[in-house]
Amino acid sequence: MSQSYNRGLIEDFGRWKEFSAGMWAWIFHKFTGWMLIGYLFTHIAVLSTAIGAASGDAALIQQETDVYTTTIQGLESLFIVRVLEVGLLAVAVFHILNGLRLLMVDLGVGLSAQDKSFYASLVLTGVITVASVPTFMDGVGF
Repeated sequence: MSQSYNRGLIEDFGRWKEFSAGMWAWIFHKFTGWMLIGYLFTHIAVLSTAIGAASGDAALIQQETDVYTTTIQGLESLFIVRVLEVGLLAVAVFHILNGLRLLMVDLGVGLSAQDKSFYASLVLTGVITVASVPTFMDGVGF
């Protein structure tokens, strides 16, 4: 038996305060999934510039006339790209940890601790992301 209610013409966005941890986990999982898909399309677009490097001609790479190498070197020298890489790591780590949490829930493991496992995945994502900042920011000037 399904239950329906009248939402009216305009959705009440003030209802987000009523969301449970499970709803936030669902929203974050969908959001991070779409972010990763967007990143993959961007990554493929950047890799498509590697046509010159596909020949493997070391002379082109050493002369820095290779489009792929110069593109990557140019991107890696930008501070904002390094920050985006940290963000990408955070998105990927949360998506993986939440996916593992969902797998455990689907298998019936830890059903009573779903909220705690969601918060644990958030904290672990934060710890891993903060710990990775020195690695990603190494060698970039402000």
